[in-house]
Amino acid sequence: MDQSVAILEITDVTHNTRRYRVEKPEGYSFTPGQATELSLDEAGFRDKKHPFTFTALPDEGGLEFTIKSYFDTDGDGMTERLYGYKPGQRLILRDPWGTITWKGPGVFIAGGAGVTPFIAILKQARVERRLKGSTLIVSNRTEADIIERGLFESMGGLETIWTVTQDPDANLLHERIDAAFLKRHVADLSQQFYLCGPDPMVKDLRDALKGLGADVENVTWEK
Repeated sequence: MDQSVAILEITDVTHNTRRYRVEKPEGYSFTPGQATELSLDEAGFRDKKHPFTFTALPDEGGLEFTIKSYFDTDGDGMTERLYGYKPGQRLILRDPWGTITWKGPGVFIAGGAGVTPFIAILKQARVERRLKGSTLIVSNRTEADIIERGLFESMGGLETIWTVTQDPDANLLHERIDAAFLKRHVADLSQQFYLCGPDPMVKDLRDALKGLGADVENVTWEK
């Protein structure tokens, strides 16, 4: 069901990513890792639906979305327009959906903004003291693109591995996440794996994990 909700607060996360806290309709519920479709509640944008993940926990006041905006692209302009929004402006909220939810400690692998489903999942695991043994591996173009780095690095029990592909001066790994990378950085292939990112990346990682002997039943991604 479509519902119009007001933006309550906007916070910068990176140079092109912002955290939007919005009204939570009475009775609205979701599971950490799930997403919904949002659109802008203004003429010309109401039918431009985009999927975004909830990044606050269900029991927090209001809903929260951490959204990367794309500028000068061939897209429909929704996230670029959203970047100029102020508190009080409205979004259209729809029902929650999604298959990336907690199945136990494991390796969380993301490309760019694909890390957003893991924000609420790992927050919830921290609250429940279940983070120990989990690893977060994230690839970005540059160090400045890393979303919620401070949050993840503050999570006791969570190992974080950052790699960048177009930032030679960054004091981070400069490696593509592929089968060779997984061999170097993941010792236990029997654990849970969670994947989120561009479709080609997710497919390549699924193939790599299968080739390395990981159980396909232990690999979770958005289907």
